Amino acid sequence: MTAAESPEPQSPQPQASVFRHRGFRNFWLARLLVSFATQIISVSVGWQVYDLTRNPLDLGFVGLAQFLPSLLLVLVTGAVADRYNRRAITAICLGLEAVVCAGLVVFTLSGMRDVWPVFALLVLFGVARAFMGPAAQSLMPNLVPQAELSTAIAWNSSSWQIATITGPVAGGLLYGLHEYAAYGTALTLLAIAAVLVGLIPKPPQHRSGEAKSLATLFAGFRYVWSEKIVLGAISLDLFAVLLGGAMALLPVYARDILQAGPWGLGLLRAAPGVGALIVAAWLARNTIRNHAGLIMFIFVGGFGFFTTLFGASTMIWLSVLALALAGACDMISVYVRETLIQLWTPDEVRGRVNAVNMVFIGASNELGEFRAGVSAALFGAVPAVVAGGLGTMAVAMLWAWWFPQLRLVRRLDGKR
Repeated sequence: MTAAESPEPQSPQPQASVFRHRGFRNFWLARLLVSFATQIISVSVGWQVYDLTRNPLDLGFVGLAQFLPSLLLVLVTGAVADRYNRRAITAICLGLEAVVCAGLVVFTLSGMRDVWPVFALLVLFGVARAFMGPAAQSLMPNLVPQAELSTAIAWNSSSWQIATITGPVAGGLLYGLHEYAAYGTALTLLAIAAVLVGLIPKPPQHRSGEAKSLATLFAGFRYVWSEKIVLGAISLDLFAVLLGGAMALLPVYARDILQAGPWGLGLLRAAPGVGALIVAAWLARNTIRNHAGLIMFIFVGGFGFFTTLFGASTMIWLSVLALALAGACDMISVYVRETLIQLWTPDEVRGRVNAVNMVFIGASNELGEFRAGVSAALFGAVPAVVAGGLGTMAVAMLWAWWFPQLRLVRRLDGKR
């Protein structure tokens, strides 16, 4: 039974009350610690690899090594999340990530100059993330009542935004002290997160009763294709971020266009997260109660508009403001989109659908940076960003026309 067929939910409690659920409290804190650890690892590995090789291409391989496992294992990771205990999968994967951190410490101690062991460890890290992602995303809806799910998603997003803003700074400072300080801190955070997840009370899970077959592996893709609300939400994110992503070109803007230097780059990188965090905090206490689908399309268009404004700006204050507003718009669209995907997906296929969603998100981010880089090389940074922002606005209008079911969704409680 889909969320659209579920009985009318009871009136939700005050919005902050999601933390009265011990399982969600543990989950939220674990998510915050994991996000911090991931940011620390990302910054530290990037610095270490570049220090060893001085080859910018190797930085691309750092991201690729972590993304490819989720793409190659998409048919397996979601099926595992639907068939087995999601809490246990999440805790085991966190433990594996901690082992990877320990491996990075050993690599650093060894004094090796060849970076292939780092890439091997990052592939293992990517495998852990590939299995953990669908399991954790599918676990959260089992921890709160359906009527409080949208509030839980807003709080969950806020934990990621906090880590995104402060994590890279913490990672840089820790790595500046010593590589061991960075990797050791990340290892400790991941270990604590694994314990927190293990202490989550066993939640209900509607395990898939389907026999193991090729059809069950493709069930996530099949469901996404058949449920137009889910298909529209996932594909909207893919193409909007693919066209509107400008983060890869921020160093170009800071150095060559805005003449702002490294401090300006720091402001530009932090601005979208600050805007998103402010909106996430507001959404945690103020649920969108009507016209949710239309609001999502409006703010996807707003994300494109402010990206275009950033692309055309030559003033640092206007550029920072535009990026902050783009981050705020993106947070609202993500909030509505993720809530709809969770509500309109039956629990027995939620893991496989979330695996598909994660691949789409990863592809949009990775390919979006590639699109921006190629476009900037061919046409210049400003035309690349401006055209991308205009393209995102066009995507919002086209998807609103092609997916009327999504546009007409009114409420975020599973009722149309």
